[in-house]
Amino acid sequence: MGTTAGGGRAVPRYVQIAEDIVQQINAGVLKPGDLVPSESELVERYGVAGGTIRKAMVEVRASGLVETRHGKGSIVKDRPPVRLRSSDRFRASHRRGGKAAYLAESAQSGATAKVSVLYIGPMEAPEDIAERLGVDTGTQVLARRRLYFRNGVPVETASSYLPWDVVKDIPQLFSENPGPGGIYARLEDDGHVFTEFVETLQARPAAKAEASELALSPGAPVVHLLRNAVTKTGRVVEVCDTLMAADQFVFEYRIPAAD
Repeated sequence: MGTTAGGGRAVPRYVQIAEDIVQQINAGVLKPGDLVPSESELVERYGVAGGTIRKAMVEVRASGLVETRHGKGSIVKDRPPVRLRSSDRFRASHRRGGKAAYLAESAQSGATAKVSVLYIGPMEAPEDIAERLGVDTGTQVLARRRLYFRNGVPVETASSYLPWDVVKDIPQLFSENPGPGGIYARLEDDGHVFTEFVETLQARPAAKAEASELALSPGAPVVHLLRNAVTKTGRVVEVCDTLMAADQFVFEYRIPAAD
């Protein structure tokens, strides 16, 4: 039986247990890297059946505070605090200062950033990417796939797709390090001046492979973001397909109220 909340509704016992474990993590009783007690230990501690503990642990994992490792059990995550992802992250002044958006944000928050390049090379544009770029499905584009770390923890994957006719004469875009200001700075150096960046966001559970890549528990929440980089001529010269660990980001947007 659960206790009765102020509104008269009984709180399920598994929810109470989950809240107690989460409180222990937040209070530092269970520290990053610690194993959450085993099911048998929790059964004995709380005096409930194993099924109740399993339901409680589903709730604990949904909090994003623990990850489950095969053969080891549930471990308290060592996750850094969230960082702000603001609507001015692509300001030209950042590029002129020699910093790509991710590095500029990380520096502002005092975090140590690292970018691991997973792939750079030609590929056939998938249907959704081709539509955004305004090319036929299967058209050759340049793909740049990266994995971003914050204080040693993977927090984001990003795949950029750029039209081949745009990039073929910009050799820096085929290098792991495209130079100060990142790929947008190199595109602007070549005359592709940006007028806006259009982003679409969707929150959803992580697929198994995605959770593994970002060191998340299976089904942990992620934010899927697609961005079009649009030039003054109205052309989309890059589509960025990004997946972010939802517990690592706060989004802030400034929306003009004037006509």
